[in-house]
This record gives sequence, structure tokens and C-alpha cells, in this order.
Amino acid sequence: MSILSWIEEQRKLKLLNAPKYKKTDSNTTQGLWTRCDHCGVILYIKHLKENQRVCFGCGFHLQMTSSERIEHLIDTNTWHPINETLSPGDPLEFKDQKAYTERLKEAQERTGLQDSIQTGTGLLDGIPVALGVMDFNFMGGSMGSVVGEKITRLIEYATHQGLPLILVCASGGARMQEGIFSLMQMAKISAALHVHQNCAKLLYIAVLTSPTTGGVTASFAMLGDLIFAEPKALIGFAGRRVIEQTLQEQLPDDFQTSEYLLHHGLLDLIIPRSFLKQALSETITLYKEAPLKTHGKILYGQRSSLTKVQEERFRRLISKPNSDAYNTFIQEFESLLNVFNISNIDLTKTTSLEHTLELATKKTTQINWLNQNQFKLRSSFNK
Repeated sequence: MSILSWIEEQRKLKLLNAPKYKKTDSNTTQGLWTRCDHCGVILYIKHLKENQRVCFGCGFHLQMTSSERIEHLIDTNTWHPINETLSPGDPLEFKDQKAYTERLKEAQERTGLQDSIQTGTGLLDGIPVALGVMDFNFMGGSMGSVVGEKITRLIEYATHQGLPLILVCASGGARMQEGIFSLMQMAKISAALHVHQNCAKLLYIAVLTSPTTGGVTASFAMLGDLIFAEPKALIGFAGRRVIEQTLQEQLPDDFQTSEYLLHHGLLDLIIPRSFLKQALSETITLYKEAPLKTHGKILYGQRSSLTKVQEERFRRLISKPNSDAYNTFIQEFESLLNVFNISNIDLTKTTSLEHTLELATKKTTQINWLNQNQFKLRSSFNK
């Protein structure tokens, strides 16, 4: 055995015998100081958090956790998470130096998250919004099947409820441990955004933080109606070294930074972290008050079944046939039936409304019962 082979074997043994990560009490063992990645200044973590993790020396924006971003963007006590218990599996039984399931378990214990994104709704300066925030501390913010599913469900919920959508991106790209399953999320999210933006005519704002690369950049990060970014954020698809080796050229020093992309027209605005909430609030308010807006519509087949909250509201509504809300609902239902030229439904009977509720709460909503012989599927609810 050569000396090089022996050294390589000893290195592999050292990696295999290395102690596994154990969760520690962050309140007692976490360091009190950190160093700025840009200028190297030593920073007191407590004061750094109070300054939204912006360096006091050079103004560089250090990485934030998803919980910290939600705390700074959403009004106090208004955050309502969606699908927070959704956790990833291991469909490919992937294993490199560690099994994929072990890496997931370690990341979940270290961050307290199920995957690399938090989604939910809340108030931003009193404005209801749907918000998704990626967390780079969970396996580099990589996009797996759960991340794609949570974002898609958030988009669909925002579309059905008429909410503006905000996605804060911080990711290294698609998660290689899930192979093609992670790449499929790019098309799924893009399809949901098409309905949200082009059909429902609702606002989507993408906020790019450092780093935003790979499959995230190639999909929903660049599909926003407005694309904001933090100063000096790393944004790109392939790595700098790969591009230089491919083109055989020396790239500019500021290549793949937010300032470079803004200069070349890929971004709309660079906003410092301390002004981000105010900028988002003013942008959504301006969008709301803009003249000459066109009202959107959701194509038939894009509407999901009722949620439990909507189901309970509907049950309470039909239980009070003498209320004004009930009469308004009946009038709207009759106008919908007129669109389809349906006249054989007696809305004075509560059994018809109960049948409607029963069908609407199923996973596969069917409305063929309205007119089983002549009903034809239309592309939209417009006549």
C-alpha cells in the first residue's frame, strides 16, 4: 500500500468514526459572538439580532432564519402557519456518506423545522398576505418534494382566498437526494403561479436573499410580478467557477450579485432589510388602489374542495334561512345556475343546499347532479 492510499484510507476512517451531531441547548452553549462574512468585524449576536442581522461595520446582510424573518415581516400575533406538520420521506432510499433519513433527522433537530420552508398567512401592516419563507439552515434551503408541495398549497390557498403572495427565497437549488421528485416541483409551482397571476389576476412578489441559486432561481424566484432583492445578495443558477470554466473567460467581480442583476434588468428593486416590510406594505397598497384593474377568474377544475372552516361557515349559514346573508347567498346561487341554464333546482328546500355542501366537501368535487342529462363542462364560469 502506497503512502497516499494509506492517507486516503485513514481520512475515510476518520470521517466514519466522527461523533454524530447531538442537539445542544442553544441558550447555554451557543456562542455570544460571530464574525461578519464580508468585512470580518466581530459582532455581538444579541445586538446583531436586534439589528436584523445587518453588520454594524459595513452594512452586509447576514443570513437570517425563517422564524426571524417572519417575526420582522408579520404583525405580532397574526401569523397562522399552514401545513407545518408536512414532513419529507425518502422515496429513493438515497445514501451517500450518510443516509438521507439521518440528514433529515439532524436538520430537523438542529432547526426545529420539518423542512426548509415555513408557509402561512398573517397581517403585514394590517394587510392580509400569504407568506412563504425559506430557511437556508435546513440542508441549504434545498427544494424537495415537501417544499414544492407546501409552496403549491400556499399558492392555491392564496388564489382561492384572494390574497397577495410573498415568497422569500434562500436556497441552494433542488435537493439532489430526491432526484427527479425535486425537479418536478419546479413545474408544479410554476403551474400554480400561472393560475394565481394570469387567471386570478393576483399579486405575487418574490424577495431574493443570499443565496438564491439553482432550481429555485430557474422557477418561482424569477416569476414574480415584482422581484425584490437584498443588497449584495448572491443570485444565480450555476456556480461562478462552472461558468468560468465553460466560457473560458474571467467574470466581473460583482457577477451574480443583486446589484449586477439590477443593472442588467433581472430585478425590479434592491431593498435593505430594515425597509423591506414598509416597502412591501406600500407596494401592496399601491397595487390595491391602482386604476384600470381587471378582475380575474379561476378556471373550472382549479377550485379545490372546501376547507373545514369554510364548511362550518356554510353549515351555519344554511341553518339560518331568515338572515340577510342567507338571502344574498341564494341570489348568488340562482345567478350561477342561470349561467348554466339550469332551472330544475329548488333552492327553497334546504335539502338541495345540504346536498351542495356534501358534494363540495368531498376531495373530488362533482356538480353533475345539477343537470345530469345536459350538463357540459365549460372552461370558466362565464357564460
